[in-house]
Amino acid sequence: VQLQASGGGLVQAGGSLRLSCAASGRTFGSMGWFRQAPGKERNIVAAINWSGRSTTYADSVKGRFTISRDNAKNTVFLQMNSLKPEDTAVYYCAADRALYGDAYSDEGEYDYWGQGTLVTVSS
Repeated sequence: VQLQASGGGLVQAGGSLRLSCAASGRTFGSMGWFRQAPGKERNIVAAINWSGRSTTYADSVKGRFTISRDNAKNTVFLQMNSLKPEDTAVYYCAADRALYGDAYSDEGEYDYWGQGTLVTVSS
């Protein structure tokens, strides 16, 4: 089982990035994006259940970020628009082995984690 995150980089404030997380080895239920800024704890950014009908977002990204998934490709995406310097962090994707769970915001619900991709937003 492997989760491969990609798409991070350096962008100016107001810009956009699209993160991808390709999963291999099995089908996953809930998939989520978390982020950890330097010196801070890791927190939920967004999550989506297997069907895509249930999503959850951190208040700080609502209206700017959109999570989606392509089950045929076993991939989850995070479209990030109107980026702010405070969005700077390492972004991690996570996956839950239970196929029919909800879009969990608690990282304890996730069984597998990707390696992280760095997003840096300059002011």
